[in-house]
Amino acid sequence: MQVSGIPEAKSPIVREFFSYNCYRQYPIFEETVEPLGDTIDFERTPIGAGRPSWILSQQAYYLAQKFNMTRQVHGNLFKRIHEKEGPFTRPEQLKDFFVKQGADASAVEKAMNSVDAKLAISHYDTQAQLAGNRGVPSLRAWLLLVELLIFSC
Repeated sequence: MQVSGIPEAKSPIVREFFSYNCYRQYPIFEETVEPLGDTIDFERTPIGAGRPSWILSQQAYYLAQKFNMTRQVHGNLFKRIHEKEGPFTRPEQLKDFFVKQGADASAVEKAMNSVDAKLAISHYDTQAQLAGNRGVPSLRAWLLLVELLIFSC
């Protein structure tokens, strides 16, 4: 049986919906799914919620993925926003962050302005809509479409 709006998958998918703008980072999500190894797919989806700073944070996640820097910058993004400089308010701040993390400035600028970036953010928003997400962080598993946890920011 195929459920409308949810793509078929070969293994269960556990998806974390999050925003770098929500103070708490929940490493427990990764710790919970890590022992399951290859039996599940763990994916993250950043939430924009139509808020400019949150949309820039979605773009930050896209850039981290694009430059294979997710492990390196994931925690640093939370720290930057909540312990140092506050939320991103301009694309230039986002670019500067990634350059400081070791990315090439022209490559970051090109990626930020790419069609792929726009499509990725649209995809994140679609995933959140399809899941009926109402808050972050939340963790959902698509096995039998059972919601495991939900927290509000």
